[in-house]
Amino acid sequence: MIELMQGDCLEVMDKLIKKGVVVDLTVTSPPYDNLRTYNNSSSWNEDIWKQVIEKLYRVTKDSGVVVWVVGDATIKGSETGTSFKQALYFKEVGFNLHDTMIYQKSKFSPYDPRNKRYKQQFEYMFIFSKGKPRSYNAINDVKNKYAGLKFKGRHGRTNKDDIRKPNEHYKILAEFQDRSNIWKYAQEGNKSEHPAPFPEKLANDHIISWSNENDLVLDCFMGSGTTGVVCKNLNRKFIGIELDPDYFKIAQERISAV
Repeated sequence: MIELMQGDCLEVMDKLIKKGVVVDLTVTSPPYDNLRTYNNSSSWNEDIWKQVIEKLYRVTKDSGVVVWVVGDATIKGSETGTSFKQALYFKEVGFNLHDTMIYQKSKFSPYDPRNKRYKQQFEYMFIFSKGKPRSYNAINDVKNKYAGLKFKGRHGRTNKDDIRKPNEHYKILAEFQDRSNIWKYAQEGNKSEHPAPFPEKLANDHIISWSNENDLVLDCFMGSGTTGVVCKNLNRKFIGIELDPDYFKIAQERISAV
């Protein structure tokens, strides 16, 4: 099931709530701090994002997860801190702040030494949960330099030649281990004409981590449809909401082509 809706996300989520629709996972990136120019985005402000967060709480299943990819503008030498305000408001409405992850970009933002700041290369990926997450499918793709060694208990390693007592518990460390919460992605060329598409791999990895096949995934700021494309590839149900008619058309075309 793929359902795409063009309109204001507050109004559309109200309709979903009235119908009793609840989602397992939301993966989205709001039009934060006007860092880029979005069509029809001039009304984005604190009052609006608070309403979005409140409605996300109502439309999220118990044990569901929201992945909120966001960054902050720097104005007159000071970061706005809007991302942290939003994170605290998620907690205020009832979500748990399950993890604060980092999306590390492969490229730096334009650097101006007059700003006396280090080069900007990341955005936040806040993971909010409504209770304990129901799904956690850890991605194990980090090469383990201790692979093959014996591991006993919570701490300490031993080498392959250690002799163990009969019935003593230990395990052999695997070739790959879980990632950290800092994920690095190559920035894709802007094929969609949207000013801020996040990489398909980013959406893919979160959808794998926090949902299962046939789960329902929401993107309330669908943009050019990246989350929907990945959901279709991963056999997830998807609801996408986009205000701008031009981006909505792009999303329709991208998702229908999968």
